[in-house]
Amino acid sequence: MTTHGVSEWMQFWRATGVFMATFVLEDAAAVGAGLLLANGSLAWPFAFTSCFFGIWLGDAGLYALARMVGRGWFERSRWQKYSREVARSEEWFTRRGTPILIFSRILPGTRLPTYLAAGFLRVPAPRFLLITGLAALAWTFVILFLTQAFGSKLFKWLAACKSDGLIVLGAGLALYVLLQFIRKCAARFDSRRLGAKLGRWRHWEFWPAWLFYPPVVAHYFWLAIKYRGTMLPTVANPGIFSGGMVGESKMTTLRDLMVTSPEFTAEAELLTGLTPEERMASIREICARRHISHPYILKPDLGQRGAGIKLIRDESQASAYLRQTSAALLLQRFAEGPHEVGIFYHRFPGDPSGRIFSITEKLFPFVTGDGRSTLAELVWKDLRARFMAEKYLSRFRGRENEIPPTGSIIKLVKAGNHAQGCIFRDGMHLNTPALEKQINVISMKLDGFFIGRYDIRYSNEADLRDGKGFQIIELNGAAAEATSIYDSRYSLFSAYRTLFQQWELVFAIGAENRRRGWAPMTPLHFWKAWRAYSGISATYPAAD
Repeated sequence: MTTHGVSEWMQFWRATGVFMATFVLEDAAAVGAGLLLANGSLAWPFAFTSCFFGIWLGDAGLYALARMVGRGWFERSRWQKYSREVARSEEWFTRRGTPILIFSRILPGTRLPTYLAAGFLRVPAPRFLLITGLAALAWTFVILFLTQAFGSKLFKWLAACKSDGLIVLGAGLALYVLLQFIRKCAARFDSRRLGAKLGRWRHWEFWPAWLFYPPVVAHYFWLAIKYRGTMLPTVANPGIFSGGMVGESKMTTLRDLMVTSPEFTAEAELLTGLTPEERMASIREICARRHISHPYILKPDLGQRGAGIKLIRDESQASAYLRQTSAALLLQRFAEGPHEVGIFYHRFPGDPSGRIFSITEKLFPFVTGDGRSTLAELVWKDLRARFMAEKYLSRFRGRENEIPPTGSIIKLVKAGNHAQGCIFRDGMHLNTPALEKQINVISMKLDGFFIGRYDIRYSNEADLRDGKGFQIIELNGAAAEATSIYDSRYSLFSAYRTLFQQWELVFAIGAENRRRGWAPMTPLHFWKAWRAYSGISATYPAAD
């Protein structure tokens, strides 16, 4: 091996030591990396990458620990009686958490409690990762730059210590902590559960958003350059607030559909009142006036990815829902179905008709009782359900140890959303000229709608193919996905190809609407809308 090759390997191992040391004392590890920079033992790319990713992953680990373990313990413990106070804390932290997270990076001793609090109070993961990632990026650069710049003086002050020795010591401590953590995890989880958790990473459809979406984000910015406008998607549908990117009212769109195509729309109405008691009175009044009986749907007026959707079977369920959130809610007649599809449609401004881009069949997973296994065991044994076991079992809290009778069917999810555990399949075999014509007729009646996804429930396939007998339960705008990408029979590259085509359509339609005089939303306005949605969505209860 050449001298250059040996040097590269030495730098790699030193960077690995720095990375491991960040999990013990991240600032000390960063200073150590800066000292290695100062004496030429480590290059900037190695030092910066190892420090940044070690610090950021450590932050994410604290967040995940509090969110998954700490919050799970709280919800199973006697302290659950304080859930209302926790819900108020969630809302407060979501509104004011950004500056807190930023300044905790600077103030000594505040990071650990702040990041644990963020996880426990369920600050949205993308927001936490974005803020802490940017803070860690800036902090790492400052520490390395200052330490490198004044490294010679620091060497004199720390003459009694060898920086490499400190790094090795830090790596050893980090390795010891990691081994202890693994041992505790092994004691807590049996091999089946641990295998299911690891198995999620082998199936891309279960990947977290932060892992799946970076290529899509990169393509978005390429399209922004190509079409000369980062905010163009916000005018893809001028008739919908922000084009349907964030903060749009579901009720506004449903109200338009109820006026223009009432026979194809599941009727809905916003609740009135401020207190839970006033809103319960509103529910009773709406149900009586519209002749809606149990079950019915309650869901947030502002929502994405199926968040907060609940099938209400009695007043006690409705009362519990109203106590959990102060967000604007709508009541919708339950469309029995029992089948559901998502139809992604697009039309260019000025064209006489549009096209169905994709159809997604939504399959609702279930387990079958065997008279011996508990509900939790049935879920963990299922080859697919085990990958989302925690999501499914959260809906059956308190019933995990029940033993369903032999042959009984237990549906694990009722909301037709992939993030909530629904199974998606490519359903383009359902497309027919009659169905596409009917979707065109409905869409052309909506002023300012050009691209988005209809969520539709229907009773039989023949009627859907004929373009009749279905009920629209939602219409989502530019941020909606052609959700057939989540068909497990397709590859990751196929999913990206479809999403790239979809966003190309969104930008092209937005560009045409801009040419026709529509002004895109400003970045500041968009940011405020996103912040407002993030704040209120943190209070939504778990969806069915």
